[in-house]
Amino acid sequence: MSQNLKRELSLIDVFCIASGAMISSGLFILPGIAFAKAGPAAIFSYMLAGILILPAVLSKAELATAMPKAGGTYFFIERSMGALPGTIGGLASWFSLSFKSAFALVGIGIFATLINPAITQVQIKFIAVAFCLFFMFLNIAGVKEVGRFQVWTVAVLICILLFYVFRGFFHVQPERFVPFMPFGAGSVLATAGLVFVSFGGLTKVCCVAEEVKNPGRNIPLGMFLALAVVVALYAATVFVTVGLLNSAQLSSSLTPISTGAGSFMGRLGIIVMAGAALLAFVSTANAGILTASRDSMAMSRDSLLPGIFHRIHKRFKTPSVSIVFTAAFMIMVILFLSLEDLVKTASALMLLLFLLVNVSLIVMRESRIQNYKPKFHCPLYPWIQIAGIAGYSFLIFMMGKKPLIITSLFVLGATVWYFIYAKKRVRRQAALVHVVERLTAKELIDATLPDELREIVIERDEIIEDRFDQLISNSQILDLRGSMTMEEFFKKASESLGQTMAVDPASVKELLEKREKESSTVLREGLAIPHIIVEGNGKFKILLARCKDGVEFPGIKTKVHVIFILAGSKDERNLHLRVLAAIAEIVQAKDFDKKWLSARNTEELRHLILLAERKRFFGK
Repeated sequence: MSQNLKRELSLIDVFCIASGAMISSGLFILPGIAFAKAGPAAIFSYMLAGILILPAVLSKAELATAMPKAGGTYFFIERSMGALPGTIGGLASWFSLSFKSAFALVGIGIFATLINPAITQVQIKFIAVAFCLFFMFLNIAGVKEVGRFQVWTVAVLICILLFYVFRGFFHVQPERFVPFMPFGAGSVLATAGLVFVSFGGLTKVCCVAEEVKNPGRNIPLGMFLALAVVVALYAATVFVTVGLLNSAQLSSSLTPISTGAGSFMGRLGIIVMAGAALLAFVSTANAGILTASRDSMAMSRDSLLPGIFHRIHKRFKTPSVSIVFTAAFMIMVILFLSLEDLVKTASALMLLLFLLVNVSLIVMRESRIQNYKPKFHCPLYPWIQIAGIAGYSFLIFMMGKKPLIITSLFVLGATVWYFIYAKKRVRRQAALVHVVERLTAKELIDATLPDELREIVIERDEIIEDRFDQLISNSQILDLRGSMTMEEFFKKASESLGQTMAVDPASVKELLEKREKESSTVLREGLAIPHIIVEGNGKFKILLARCKDGVEFPGIKTKVHVIFILAGSKDERNLHLRVLAAIAEIVQAKDFDKKWLSARNTEELRHLILLAERKRFFGK
């Protein structure tokens, strides 16, 4: 059974999944509560919350473009810090998404009471369950269908909110903004912590990164566009609502946007905005099932959960078992659990994840694994990450005693699961080991993570191997110590080439020296590409060599550290020219020499060449 997911999500899908996960209770329920705590300055609280999420967005954007794999945050944490933090992060991500999605589903029922006040609490729960089952089947049918549904839902939702903002603006009463900050600047910051959860869904699009077309571009661009649009929409909507309602109305309302629309459109306005709220909850719940199911799938792939969770549906190419289990868990939450403390706990878990993902980026950068090749690089590293870690730690502390206790128990439970089930099944090394190895100069690492990152880059960039890749994959690599003359180097290189090409090493050395006498093969400072013609047909080999202390070529003032030796028969002249062109393109890359000299071993040298950006050539 195939374990590959289809790449079917475009930029607009990424934007709509991220936007749809944000436009929910934070907009349709929280503004009244936020106003009660900060007054009209709650507008700034929403804008400040949008700024506070930037460290997590920037870190996830970089990590997602380097590792666009199902599971998103879980995958980043596990590969950077190891299986235990990965288990905690994966379960935290899965449960927090499921809790928040269940809350959104219940919100559908709550807002349905604005349309039909006779709906009972039991009916509200059954409405939520029905929608949960609908989204479960929609997600099983395929991520493309989910994306289409999300696009239409978010498009309609944004249009309704823009209508509310533009129509309501003409009814705004300026006196309602005075006093603007009745409870002081501290209340604005505290309220920003309250409404921060409104933006929590933004980064969850990373969970479906494996199913995004051109992830290096579409993931960061989609996230940044979604954040910009939603922050502006939040600020404008809250501004209009504050200007429409008196303080008593707004501070006591759990349906402030609908109440605001009713102030200038009557009953029709209430119904229209209630419909918009329903769409928002539908969008959030749909995106929640989509992304949460990828957490359990990714953990199962890595043996942290039973293997059944990463089974892919033969027809639809979706993780059907993981989707069903996620939906079943959400239904249990809807039917049997009180959501208030669980939602707070989910928010605390979300902040914990944001903290860990900033640590993950620092670990990945400091590991200096050459196969870590993000398409997007977070600016102002590491200060952005340090600010994020400090800020999210403060917000977690401000969540209150009970969520902190429940979160601590959750972390303990995840740790117990790791030691009972997962520890004996996992043998991967995380990037943190590479950091330790670099700081202690001890050979503690293996090639597990670099090899996996190489495969991810090949899949992400849809690289199809050409003959040059095959030559490099099969080439010998000399990693030489100590300074040496050209003659000494040619002797070592000839011995290696002689074995691989079944020719006399002495004749190879003679050809290399003869070629060098004709004209120097040192093409620039630090780089030489000796190339010779050998007898026979269909022969071509590449030998790569690194000499950190340098090789002294006659007549060249600076020592050579990077050497490619090409040896081929006359009938491979065409290939010879193409290989030269490929090497020329690779060695012109920024920091190539620095990366070449800092590579830890011969396999890192090989990967540096294989993953370099260049034009591919096919055919003879």
